[in-house]
Amino acid sequence: MTTTAVGTNTRLDVSHKRVVFASSLGTVFEWYDFYLYGSLAALIGKQFFSGLNETSQFIFALLAFAAGFAVRPFGAIVFGRIGDLIGRKYTFLVTIIIMGTSTFLVGVLPGYDSIGIMAPVVLIALRLLQGLALGGEYGGAATYVAEHAPAGKRGLYTSFIQITATFGLFLSLLVILGTRMGLGDATFDKWGWRIPFLISAVLVAVSVYIRMQLHESPVFQQMKAEGKASKAPLTEAFGQWKNLKLVILALLGAAMGQAVVWYTGQFYSLYFLTQSLKIDGTTANLLIAAALLIGTPFFVFFGWLSDRIGRKTVVLAGCLLAAITYFPIFKGLTHFGNPAIEQAAATSPIVVVADPKACSFQFDPIGKSKFTSSCDVAKSALAKKGIPYSNQAAPAGSVAQVKIGSATVDSFEGGSLDGKTFTAQGKDFGTRLAAALKTAGYPEKADPSQLNYPMMVLLLAILVLYVTMVYGPIAAWLVEMFPTRIRYTSMSLPYHIGNGWFGGFVPTIGFMLVAWKGDIYYGLWYPIGVAVACFFIGLLCLRETKDVDITS
Repeated sequence: MTTTAVGTNTRLDVSHKRVVFASSLGTVFEWYDFYLYGSLAALIGKQFFSGLNETSQFIFALLAFAAGFAVRPFGAIVFGRIGDLIGRKYTFLVTIIIMGTSTFLVGVLPGYDSIGIMAPVVLIALRLLQGLALGGEYGGAATYVAEHAPAGKRGLYTSFIQITATFGLFLSLLVILGTRMGLGDATFDKWGWRIPFLISAVLVAVSVYIRMQLHESPVFQQMKAEGKASKAPLTEAFGQWKNLKLVILALLGAAMGQAVVWYTGQFYSLYFLTQSLKIDGTTANLLIAAALLIGTPFFVFFGWLSDRIGRKTVVLAGCLLAAITYFPIFKGLTHFGNPAIEQAAATSPIVVVADPKACSFQFDPIGKSKFTSSCDVAKSALAKKGIPYSNQAAPAGSVAQVKIGSATVDSFEGGSLDGKTFTAQGKDFGTRLAAALKTAGYPEKADPSQLNYPMMVLLLAILVLYVTMVYGPIAAWLVEMFPTRIRYTSMSLPYHIGNGWFGGFVPTIGFMLVAWKGDIYYGLWYPIGVAVACFFIGLLCLRETKDVDITS
């Protein structure tokens, strides 16, 4: 393969364009595998965590989703080291095999009703394998493409790698929607959800074939030929303060802000539609898919723009815009997606009046806790319905009440009741609460006739636009920060800590905050806080890199 384009301003030749296409297509399939779980988290919660209460089912399903993100930094270390020692190509060939196999096995894994506790245990183990694989994949693909691209076009060409995450999500949504429509909701919920996972066996075979056709990065080949390759990339990357400091700044001033904006725009928004606004899953997926279709070309645009005005300017601007506008955008989604909730909350606000000491944080990861206080009974019922409420302290020992406008629904103390009596009183409380909510105008589900589709797509497309701003240039920015000999290792770790820990936990932390406070918008404080912190750290501590020479 010719290497004359590397480090010059010439056009990429045909072989280099093939590298971009092949790397991007293989990575699309890997993201498809990874995000199938995220797209089906609510359903998977019912299949694999059915031994837990309903609130814990969804939160724990999100935790299992986040588990794949949590181990991504470890995958970055393991595979990054291998990539800097033996090469980019063979490393991400291994990662895609691990990813595809793990995804296929999720499709054949029995549920909780069949094998009990082993179902969630094995599921989480497979998610961990997926996370390890993805931790080694992205850094290799981004580095591989950047090292083929000419100077002055690295933002543009690595932006095609950035599209792959969204394309993977888009592909997963399309396959899920197609399967659901073909089988019907009941059949899909029962066993049809497994089909998208099983399809990954075909995709991984195609991906492996594509990756086998690629050659090693010319920059890496040149470095190896000159005897400049690192013999201890982990020690050089993290054992020397000069580089370790840059790794930390890359995380705090670039990757963590990019990550929370990415996952808020493409995952938290989906869960917000289905869990908080009670929009049916098919409609929510179609809305997200439409927004992704509109926004995706902007990955390339902002990658190209970063070649002109700088990576730092584009990424940090995206973080700041997102932080400033998240609250009005999500309130707009409520207004146009389920106006009945907005109207009811304005005319008949709900207040839980209870002794704060009697109120638990209702997350039960092992299914053993009993939430039987009158406060827990009231808040659990509201959480299941996705109803927003505020809290008001009551005297110690008093029975909790739910005030809905001028109406009041008394809860009950269940600590001393036997199971049968507790169930009966719970049913009675639920009936009284449902009647009061209906009278106040709170809907059980979003009314499709009241949903403003154009405005919903517009608002969701704006969220995706922020994603493209922060994500389009990030690969080029990270690649350019580090020397060739330890580039794979160095850039992979901050990226995957940012996306695996700060970004991957956005849905989990967000909905835990919502469950805690009762405010359906309260979960936004997490991504907003991280994005603002990243903006100032990046502005003050990181340099622009668009004109650096990456061949050294």
